[in-house]
Amino acid sequence: MSYVKVTDLAFGRLQSPDLDEAEEFLTKFGMQRAERTHNALYMRGTDPNHHIHVTHLGPSKFMGLCFFVRDEDDLKAFTKAPGATGIENIDEPGGGKRVRITDPLGYQMEVMCGMEQLAPLPVRKNVINTGDQKFNRAGRLMRLTQGPSQVKRAAHAVILTPDAGEKVKWYREMFGLVCSDEVYAGSRDNVIASFNRVDRGEEFVDHHTFLCIKGPLTGLNHLSFEAQDIDDIMLGHKHLQDAKKYEHVWGIGRHVLGSQVFDYWKDPWGRVHEHWSDSDVLNIHAPTNYMTPEEGLNSQWGEPAPAPFIAHAIP
Repeated sequence: MSYVKVTDLAFGRLQSPDLDEAEEFLTKFGMQRAERTHNALYMRGTDPNHHIHVTHLGPSKFMGLCFFVRDEDDLKAFTKAPGATGIENIDEPGGGKRVRITDPLGYQMEVMCGMEQLAPLPVRKNVINTGDQKFNRAGRLMRLTQGPSQVKRAAHAVILTPDAGEKVKWYREMFGLVCSDEVYAGSRDNVIASFNRVDRGEEFVDHHTFLCIKGPLTGLNHLSFEAQDIDDIMLGHKHLQDAKKYEHVWGIGRHVLGSQVFDYWKDPWGRVHEHWSDSDVLNIHAPTNYMTPEEGLNSQWGEPAPAPFIAHAIP
């Protein structure tokens, strides 16, 4: 039983001491400015949502996450959750209505509906010749336009906490999340990573929208954003690499759990942002799988996860 079933991740809220530096990184990462005020930056992707990333001016910290719900009826239902606010009109660019709640770790979680929708942005289109469909691009040359990745949407968020197995129960109860995979060490009840997706019934959704990972610290491990395709990730990697001012964390590779092709980068304050493409998609009929770290936290191809990244958390 849950108070509401969220439909997707809307955005993460960060705080940064310099909005110019924040905008420069996010632009090179593949977002575009939707709006900027004197104390906040709202960045969008190519999909219609007004924004997928919010940065407030102030000392570096992770503030929280916002999830979409279907409509105001869902907001009304969520006001009955212990500690939830009433329905608020959002006095920010993009508008809409929301209900807020503080999670067990002290972060502000929001559910919202009614965000302003913008015209989608144009994206690169490329046709792939494959081994058994060799002539998809017959007579045409592939010449990819150089530049940043073209981020589509906010996809998932990962929080690190010493008690991941217990804390994730709260997120499932509050937001109606469904467990796709749990990674355990030793006994089955020693959960060290929990991969959870939204529940849209028969509709297929991303393998995961929210993760909790067990670690020595508490904070944001990373925010993740869907890119157009694998070429887009490779182009985005080169663009960030050519900037010669951002730290690469991990990738390019393909995950086991979720199967995404991934690439991870740090912003100027150490907050990790991920590009991914080509996720597994599941619906309500998919069972929960249980795996060891050796099975689940590896790569199908590419380098294994660096130890510092597994324990990374920005409060």
